[in-house]
Amino acid sequence: MDSQTSQASQASHPPQSPHTFQVDLRGLVDLLSHHLYSSPKVYLRELLQNAVDAITARRADEPGAPARVRLYAEGGALRVEDTGVGLTEADVHSLLATIGRSSKRAEGLQEVRSDFLGQFGIGLLACFVVAERIRVVSRSARTPGAPPVEWTASDDGSYTVRTLPDAERPEPGTTVHLVARAGAAEWLTPGRVEALARDFGSLLPYDVRVGDEAVTDLPAPWDRPHPGPSARRVALARHCHDLFGFTPLDTIDLSVPLAGIRGVAYVLPSAVSPAQRAGHRVHLKGMLLTERAEQLLPDWAFFVRCVLDTDSLRPTASREALYEDETLAGVREALGERIRAWLTGLAAGDPERLAAFLSVHHLGVKALARHDREMLRTMLPWLPFETTDGRLSLEEFAQRHPVLHFTRTVEEYRQVAPIASAQGIGVINGGYTYDSELVQALPSVRPGTVVTELDAETVTAHLDAVDPAEELALSGFLAAARARLDPLGCDVVLRAFHPLSVPALHLDDRDARHEQARADAEAQADDLWAGILGSLRGSAPRARLVLNHLNPLVRRISALPDPELIGTATESLYGQALLMAQRPLRPADSALLNRAFIGLLEWATHSEDGQA
Repeated sequence: MDSQTSQASQASHPPQSPHTFQVDLRGLVDLLSHHLYSSPKVYLRELLQNAVDAITARRADEPGAPARVRLYAEGGALRVEDTGVGLTEADVHSLLATIGRSSKRAEGLQEVRSDFLGQFGIGLLACFVVAERIRVVSRSARTPGAPPVEWTASDDGSYTVRTLPDAERPEPGTTVHLVARAGAAEWLTPGRVEALARDFGSLLPYDVRVGDEAVTDLPAPWDRPHPGPSARRVALARHCHDLFGFTPLDTIDLSVPLAGIRGVAYVLPSAVSPAQRAGHRVHLKGMLLTERAEQLLPDWAFFVRCVLDTDSLRPTASREALYEDETLAGVREALGERIRAWLTGLAAGDPERLAAFLSVHHLGVKALARHDREMLRTMLPWLPFETTDGRLSLEEFAQRHPVLHFTRTVEEYRQVAPIASAQGIGVINGGYTYDSELVQALPSVRPGTVVTELDAETVTAHLDAVDPAEELALSGFLAAARARLDPLGCDVVLRAFHPLSVPALHLDDRDARHEQARADAEAQADDLWAGILGSLRGSAPRARLVLNHLNPLVRRISALPDPELIGTATESLYGQALLMAQRPLRPADSALLNRAFIGLLEWATHSEDGQA
């Protein structure tokens, strides 16, 4: 209104004395901006929520009432107009003067309704995060004879309320005026307001515009009609790229009618860590609630990003996250079932798409299968595992081997894989995430399958023993070798095995490694800790270096007459076996390798000098 009209209005309707909010407003603004809301941008969501709630309330009484929200940003100020239920002077005092009351508890709006999004009073005061002054002009649709009312508040905590002439607001509804506070003008620029309105309000059920530009874009992308499945898949892939910045491998419809949920899950095109929690976009009755909902899906479904709308989930106080309750738990389980059904459908009818998916996200499916026997049974022909026969599914591997041996660590597998393969022992590398659990669960879905953990004793038992007479003839060699490795907690045994190119095999298990670590710690500890660690001494079998009697190098070493040289050569074989198994080297192992290398160089150069 112009200045003359304003002056005349003030003359005929003098403002009341300033009131003070019943809380410390400066402290409240600090709480909202630094502790409750993640960003000042939520002020616009609060304004949209108030407008949508007001229209919803009016339409409950007048189904044909207009449903418009208009936003106008200019010169560091913002005006938001709605055609909602409006307020009387009594409403203003009860809703805006007392922080924490909501429009659902006001006169005529006593019952809390599921159709409302927010709290009118606290929502308006949230605007002080970006504004130094708020002015509200409203006229009630429920009390047609009531005059328009004006409420003006400053960030110093004071406010005034006055009635206005009918001409100031001839139609029911509310207009909110904001004036930017120092340093916050950027949040009220036309471009920023339009971008925020589109982000928050694209799925709102009413006509929302910034100036003349429409904000709402209905129906939602997942509800739009398309000529066929392929066209729909292309359209959703475009939506995913616009929203999340990637083109999905596939899309999964997420529909839970009982919970009022509709949306889609987009399958990520690249592998991600199971520990990485994807942020999902959740709209509450059309209003964007959060872009970072982490608890929406089961933990195993880390390979998808979701966008959905719901009218049943409960927001937290900040309305930027979901409240963890029984409803959310039920929705999480239901959405997990939808993703599980999609996987089962691919396995039954589209193996090519399933193979493409598993080539990227087999880890996520394994995470699901370890707790879901039906999923394990469905995925058996598809999930890849590292085995001594190459990368195979458990089903293929079980068809080849009557007994499935597995190792619990990658290091153990690397130790035994070449030797086990040559001996015809089928071994699965269970050292990767979830693999050992799945292998052990195999008999529950494939009755009759025998699964056993492979340890050093089993491998040694499959290697051919050396003729007793030959081993007796090499007793001096074996004694020198054992004496050299005994300080390292390692025994030496002689066996005959293939391939011939492998001179030595280092075998141990977790118990042996734990015992060796305890012994190393005991040797370096003071008297007190040495005594404590000594009391924990176990009876685990020691690691062993298995020498290959068929290997030419081992035969030449066993024929050496010098015990010292035999010991140095044995240390070299020990170090080479550790390196072949890609085991991490302890300081003692590194020192041994250096010592053996220098010893062999000295022996070689000494021999050449002697010949010269």
